[in-house]
Amino acid sequence: MSLSLTLALPLRITHAEAQATVDGLLAVAQTQPGPMVLDASALQVFDTSALAVIMACQRAAVARGVQLTVQGLPSRAQTLAKVYGISALLA
Repeated sequence: MSLSLTLALPLRITHAEAQATVDGLLAVAQTQPGPMVLDASALQVFDTSALAVIMACQRAAVARGVQLTVQGLPSRAQTLAKVYGISALLA
């Protein structure tokens, strides 16, 4: 049984920060083979790019054959996910 790797989203994810955020998260994620937890509780300033970051992490987890759990997603981000029809993918 392997331990989960917890990755924290930053305070701000907009289009300007999205690619660097994905690159940083995935670089860390590749260092551990087990399941991942994406902690979004610090996220305060964001646009739809934050959802793209989460989805990129989800795709990377699937490609590695591990589970990704998202926790602490702000309610506004959850609402955006519903609007875009991806809320089930973030559950």
